[in-house]
Amino acid sequence: MAAMENDFENATISLYGTVPDSIVDGPGLRYAVFVQGCSHGCPGCHNPESQPAEGGTETTLAALLADIRANGLVHDVTLSGGEPFEQPKACAALAAELKRNGYGVWSYSGYLYEDLAKRADKARAERDRRIGALGGKALHENPEEAMVSEALADIADDLAVGDLLDSIDVLVDGPFVESRKSLELKWCGSSNQRLIDVPATRRTGSIVEWQPTSFSLEKPSNW
Repeated sequence: MAAMENDFENATISLYGTVPDSIVDGPGLRYAVFVQGCSHGCPGCHNPESQPAEGGTETTLAALLADIRANGLVHDVTLSGGEPFEQPKACAALAAELKRNGYGVWSYSGYLYEDLAKRADKARAERDRRIGALGGKALHENPEEAMVSEALADIADDLAVGDLLDSIDVLVDGPFVESRKSLELKWCGSSNQRLIDVPATRRTGSIVEWQPTSFSLEKPSNW
């Protein structure tokens, strides 16, 4: 546990910027994290300066988490960018820590959910195969941790994609398509994008679109 905490303390993320009081990146008041770097290059992107992988501001995950926690008004965080799934290790570690601290987590991605899930599932199957070849021990039980890490180095990013999906409540997926832009859409830039309930989708094995909580106000019977 101490080693994992130390890894988080030292891990860094490249940021385009943050908005501690966003009302446009998901329901309610949210802390929005915009990562630096995106390879999609969508025409009409609302953050074109976030596309180059170089640039941005490097900060530690610990410092970013501390800033989020210092904001007592927000209980939900949105990962955007840039492309969060092009910094999967950092974003997965941050998202997991946010969930442990009771935050809701949304993420935007230009990738389709199906493609991300396929990458993650393939990497996890390959990890299990390689771990089995090393003696059949689970990754966290293997005494040769350095050897295991080296054996998985080439699939580490795809494994992190799966870890990030595990910690996301809602994924807004798909590239921004300028011809399908609509100002009437809520929390999407273009009509091809979907708001996916990730836990329900992973549980059922088919896409479940997220629906906002609905409620009705009824007149009390004694009025």
